Amino acid sequence: MTIDPWGRVDENGTVYVKTAEGERTVGSWQAGAPEEALAYFRRKYDALVTEIDLLEQRIKTTDLAPSQAEHSITRLRESVTEAHAVGDLDSLARRLDGLTGLLGRRREEMKVARDQARGHAREVKERIVAEAERIATEETHWKNGGERLRQLVDEWKAAERVDRPTETALWKRLSAARNAFTKRRKAYFSNLEEEREHSRAEKDHLVAEAEALSNSTDWGPTAAAYRDLMRRWKMAGRASREVEDELWARFKGAQDVFFAARSAAFAERDAEFRQNAELKEKVLEDAERLLPIRDVRAARQALRTIQERWESIGMVPRDSREHLEGRLRRIEEAVRSAEESEWRRTNPEARARAEATVTQLRASIQQLEARLEKAQRGGRDKDVKDAEEALTARRAWLEEAERTLTEFS
Repeated sequence: MTIDPWGRVDENGTVYVKTAEGERTVGSWQAGAPEEALAYFRRKYDALVTEIDLLEQRIKTTDLAPSQAEHSITRLRESVTEAHAVGDLDSLARRLDGLTGLLGRRREEMKVARDQARGHAREVKERIVAEAERIATEETHWKNGGERLRQLVDEWKAAERVDRPTETALWKRLSAARNAFTKRRKAYFSNLEEEREHSRAEKDHLVAEAEALSNSTDWGPTAAAYRDLMRRWKMAGRASREVEDELWARFKGAQDVFFAARSAAFAERDAEFRQNAELKEKVLEDAERLLPIRDVRAARQALRTIQERWESIGMVPRDSREHLEGRLRRIEEAVRSAEESEWRRTNPEARARAEATVTQLRASIQQLEARLEKAQRGGRDKDVKDAEEALTARRAWLEEAERTLTEFS
């Protein structure tokens, strides 16, 4: 009988393997020496070892699905239990038990990772939905909003899936946001089209008014009317681009016709006004020769002629008007001032009043002088003082009255 640490071959050629539960028959060998039988069955054991090594390596180093790994462990466990092989089959069973434990830990790790991935995926999809809902209610840049919603759908598809109820609820919200954005965009463009049609009609009317005014020569009121038309144009909103450009070209063309004609008329008028300014300069030269005034009557007659010449000449440029008229006013004021002085000097009533005032003051001074002399003789100091003060005042008044009287001489 040939003996091995894990098996034996008896004298009948029966081959046994040793296990923790005792010996069991794994086969028979009749064709050769017992050593050959044991070597044969040890090779079968080695084949099982190789399969277990490969499975262990795949479980540890690859992403082998747990269900597939569990199926392989079960199959190998059956192979080890029923193995027709000689070797330490109990150690192989323990190794498979270890792989089962490793697979359990792998399952737990994968579950944790899957839960984390689902949590992250839920956060991502909730963020996607929240942004889509914000776009649906707030975004007014329609092109950018539509493009961003398409990107959000792509981000949704690329994200990990979450549990079915959450996935379904979030997808419904995302779809509702996209539909709401689309409806709001359609409503906006529908209203925009109505507004543009209203603007077109309003600006058609404004263009007609502008074209009707283009040949007007009533420069001031028509220019004001064009300013009002421009104000109304800005308030009318915008039509579609093509219509807007066409209407604006007509509106501006009508304005250009009017303002070009006005500019030409103003240029012609300004040339005439410049000639008028030169003529008025010559009139002012003649007027300024009246100064200083010596003969008021002659100056007044000359000024009247100068004023008639001035009025007959007509308008001058605006930038020259104030200067020229200011020079004429100074001459007019000088003549008027001379007339007032002459009138005061020759007024008989005023002269009589001045003479009466002088006579009255002189008489009053004589009376006060007599009163002063009498008080001095009587030694009445208070009466002397009062008389002196009264005399001082009267003499000052007399001096002023005599000066006024002199002006009438």
